[in-house]
Amino acid sequence: MDNKDDQLKVSILSSGSTGNVTYIETPQCKILVDAGLSGKKIENLMKNIGRDLTAVDDLLVTHEHTDHIKSVGVLARRYPNLNIYANKLTWQAMLPKIGKVPENQQQIFDTGSFKALGDLDVQSFGVSHDAIDPQFYEFQHAGKTFVILTDTGYVSERLSAEINDADAYLFECNHDVEMLRMGLYPWPLKQRILGDKGHLSNEAGADGLMSVIGNRTKKVFLGHRSLHNNMKELCHLTVSSMLKEHDYGVDHDFKLYDTEPDDASPLMII
Repeated sequence: MDNKDDQLKVSILSSGSTGNVTYIETPQCKILVDAGLSGKKIENLMKNIGRDLTAVDDLLVTHEHTDHIKSVGVLARRYPNLNIYANKLTWQAMLPKIGKVPENQQQIFDTGSFKALGDLDVQSFGVSHDAIDPQFYEFQHAGKTFVILTDTGYVSERLSAEINDADAYLFECNHDVEMLRMGLYPWPLKQRILGDKGHLSNEAGADGLMSVIGNRTKKVFLGHRSLHNNMKELCHLTVSSMLKEHDYGVDHDFKLYDTEPDDASPLMII
């Protein structure tokens, strides 16, 4: 019989162009992925799901953009038992932005490598984004798998094969292409977002999901939504409609969840 206490749990504390933080919990391990909000805001969001940052063991960083590292340095100094993981190039790019981090807290997690953090197995994988060496993560515990994939310009066949058929995904649906094209961003920024090292649009996110969703998949969190170039309802409708058009069982085989930039999702069992 399954041990009901031996579960993988996840809360998307914040997801969007203004900041990104995810909380993952197993019986032996409590971790954050990214810290793109202020330390105070992350502390409050943790309290909203009944958890405390003092119990967090590890912080995994995906890349050095501010909406992913805003309070990495603050949290490292405030919580001296917190181990911070990033690959070598990300550390080099990140340290000048975040202030002093004690060397004993600086841990290396190479792109494409595997680590066991307590009872949580973590596999990192590279993505196509305009950071120095961006990587995201697949988490496994007790036969369940959760994948985070945002901040990428496209999803390659190699990557789809590597992360397919997970139980749950946090998947990027950053912008509506027409809203971005008609919006106020300067043209070079629009080109960056639309490029191969930018962000997935709602349509590209749906395409990417169709390349990875499998029979095991039960939860899909739509993530990293742009504050200026997307709307929650539009994002959800676009992805849901495209998946249904291709006979994916939205709301039957699996459920789509919206995420918020400043409101934590409930702590869910994966």
